[in-house]
Amino acid sequence: MTNTLHRYSEHYAFDGRPASPEPIKDDYIVFAMASRGLNDKNLVEKYRRFLRLALKHNPVNIGDASKGGMLRPRTDMNPTAHWRRDQRADPEQVIAGIEGHTTVAAVFDNYEAMKAFVEEIKEENFGISVNISAPMDDARRCCRQTGITRHSVEYSIGFHGRVDKLPDGTTLELSTMCGHGMVSANFAKKMIEWTKENRRTPEEAARYLARFCICGVFNIRRAERIIRQACALQR
Repeated sequence: MTNTLHRYSEHYAFDGRPASPEPIKDDYIVFAMASRGLNDKNLVEKYRRFLRLALKHNPVNIGDASKGGMLRPRTDMNPTAHWRRDQRADPEQVIAGIEGHTTVAAVFDNYEAMKAFVEEIKEENFGISVNISAPMDDARRCCRQTGITRHSVEYSIGFHGRVDKLPDGTTLELSTMCGHGMVSANFAKKMIEWTKENRRTPEEAARYLARFCICGVFNIRRAERIIRQACALQR
């Protein structure tokens, strides 16, 4: 089971049917998790090796589900830090912070990088569960091209019920990139408004949102694109 199945896309209607002709092509997640007492020997070293291999392929984020991703909140700042804080990602903090059982993940903004990473994982043969969370056609193609036989497949059946109570689609695209619900819809709306008012750039707004995703699977690059489109800004 993965919470990354529930990433909302404007490509699909609330009932799961295609709503627009262009599927997502900039959001691919590969994550690993061991079973306690079964395949967790030298687990910290395996997880760190997994993420270091990912860094070779320029991920937009990597994460440790117990501590967060490359961008994290801090408790030693006051409100004035918004205008001078360091916006640089810190992948080494993620890797060094791994201490034991958790889930580690790497997020990519293009298919080729994801596939190349999966090829390296196959060669490493870590002996732990590895999952690809991506559009089904791309996940199937990746397995075929890398010579992997899929163990199982999980689907998201979409959003059902009183969907009129949900935020608008653009807000959902941002907030559901944290499957644990740690990126609030109101915060996503606020970042869009601040960008429209030229108080933040799309890049800054996306990084603010990413800090609150505890599992580190928030796609910073996709968030930049969504915010830029919502504000009708050119790249």
